[in-house]
Amino acid sequence: MLNQTSVTEFLLLGVTDIQVLQPLLFMVFLAMYFVSVAGNGAILMVVISDPRLHSPMYFFLGNLSCLDICYSTVTLPKMLENVLSTYKAISFLGCISQLHFFHFLGSTEVMLLAVMAFDRFVAICKPLRYTLIMNAQVCTQMAITTWTIGFLHALLHSVMTSHLNFCGSNHIHHFFCDVKPLLKLACGNTELNQWLLHTVTETIAMGSFFLTLLSYFYIIIYLFFKTHSCSRLQKALSTCASHFMVVVLLFAPVFFIYLRPASGSSADQDRSVAIMYSVVTPVLNPLIYTLRNKEVKGALRRLITRRL
Repeated sequence: MLNQTSVTEFLLLGVTDIQVLQPLLFMVFLAMYFVSVAGNGAILMVVISDPRLHSPMYFFLGNLSCLDICYSTVTLPKMLENVLSTYKAISFLGCISQLHFFHFLGSTEVMLLAVMAFDRFVAICKPLRYTLIMNAQVCTQMAITTWTIGFLHALLHSVMTSHLNFCGSNHIHHFFCDVKPLLKLACGNTELNQWLLHTVTETIAMGSFFLTLLSYFYIIIYLFFKTHSCSRLQKALSTCASHFMVVVLLFAPVFFIYLRPASGSSADQDRSVAIMYSVVTPVLNPLIYTLRNKEVKGALRRLITRRL
């Protein structure tokens, strides 16, 4: 049950206070939201409809596209509304809900990227056992596990944050509700919340990043010491390069925001970096995977041809 607090709503201060930039920002973010939904939606559609893409790699790619659509939708529509509005309010329950789904989808995505790296490790380093190890049941279980852990992780933050007492300012120096800016507004002791943020969130982020790097380490060792086919080496490195670019785009800003000490954080810096992983990354993910993946491009062409 939500804590009884004198604050019934919060005011999201947005990306910038410069009024002249608001219409331009609205058009830019609206275009990025459209590209994100359209691009990820197209990938999701071809992964589902094209039998040639019914493999573990594209099953996880479909999950990633679904996550990116939802991830953008959690923050961007409300931000677009506030860019044009003079009253940038969000209800207490709406704020906690946004916080929950943001961390649910974000933590699920970092774990899914680790799963995708493991899938590439098995495909490249153990090709003869790939279909046995990464069978449909295992892939489904891995996907369900990442979504479940992400949901429980977010539930922990949303419940703990909702039980804090907010008795002072209700101005959030951000364009969406996140744990860190809300903790700065809370009255009373927030040490447990800070501990959970740094311990649980960092464990999920660092654990996923470590498993991703470990998979790539074994892939590189295998490719350079056991592969004698140049074409296979090039194809494997190309596939891994796309995934690694997505990993860097997501993990770099996440580490910057959540792994820094609270004393070294700046609201303006946090907002700028948050745009990277909440707005830019979901837009770039489908472009990276379509531009660098012949099978996805071929599936898109076949889908367009059938529709026309």
